[in-house]
Amino acid sequence: MKVYLPDYSSHAGRWIYIGYQKAWQQLGYDIVVPPPEAPGNGNCVWFLDVPTTADLLAEEYIMMAPDSIAHNLGAPFLEAAARSHKTFIFAQPNAFPSPWGDHPNFQCAASDETINALNQMDNVYLWTFGEVNPEYHHKWKKVHTVPLAFDSVSYKPIKDENYSKYDVSFVGGWVNNGFDEKRKIMMDIFIEFKKSGLNCGFFVNRNLNHEQETAVLYNSKISLNIHDAYQRILGNDTNERTFKSIGLNGILISDKVKQLENILPNVKTSNEPAELVRFTKEYLSLTEKEINDIKEENRQDILDNHCYTHRVEQLLAL
Repeated sequence: MKVYLPDYSSHAGRWIYIGYQKAWQQLGYDIVVPPPEAPGNGNCVWFLDVPTTADLLAEEYIMMAPDSIAHNLGAPFLEAAARSHKTFIFAQPNAFPSPWGDHPNFQCAASDETINALNQMDNVYLWTFGEVNPEYHHKWKKVHTVPLAFDSVSYKPIKDENYSKYDVSFVGGWVNNGFDEKRKIMMDIFIEFKKSGLNCGFFVNRNLNHEQETAVLYNSKISLNIHDAYQRILGNDTNERTFKSIGLNGILISDKVKQLENILPNVKTSNEPAELVRFTKEYLSLTEKEINDIKEENRQDILDNHCYTHRVEQLLAL
């Protein structure tokens, strides 16, 4: 069966949908993604290559797309969704707490007309990364929580002694979501680590290639994760780095986010930079065998429960 997916040219959406593409393939599906020359929108999304040809009318297929694509493609998308075996729509909130909800980045792009049309299709299933609050999705029918995950197909361990010198590592960007709140959070944590005497491998906006990122995370002793202010305060969702860091490194320390703590209760979390440093030093005080045993157990948990193949299976079970 074919699965039609969008593609993202950049930002976090690129890696998330690559993870889904690889997962569908691993489970035996044929994926269809738009070619690089296909038109995109302002969010760097390449529009879905919607099945419309006559020879596809008799075939079963699945579609997966954010609500923005459903809105932008309009009637052709809705017709294709109605014919599909199943269509999975990433549903943005219709309302979101202030101040974030006042910014377009946190607003649903689909019109009421599009939402109503999708709501009426029994073969259309709605999902989001975060824990669902009905007040946020009050215009949609039931929205399901399907968290982010680890792309175990694309990220394979790469042994590189050049990165084993790092006591703690972080790979990511400043990620201004419209309020630029994360930069201060990151700087407060980085400054505390720099004062600690630990050897820190913090690569922020360094444009590491895929192999370099994998090698940094896999070979460093401990991995660090940092979330945005709204994630800390609301607690609804965690980022993909959570799963990638554990899947590769095996030990993660992170700031506090409720969803992360619910999904992975063994991760040590704190919003106090000094306590994050203390957690790191506690791990580093363990013997090499003790650290490796913890890493192996945590990596296996991710492989057993939190890869994109598991998320695809979760979607198909809706």
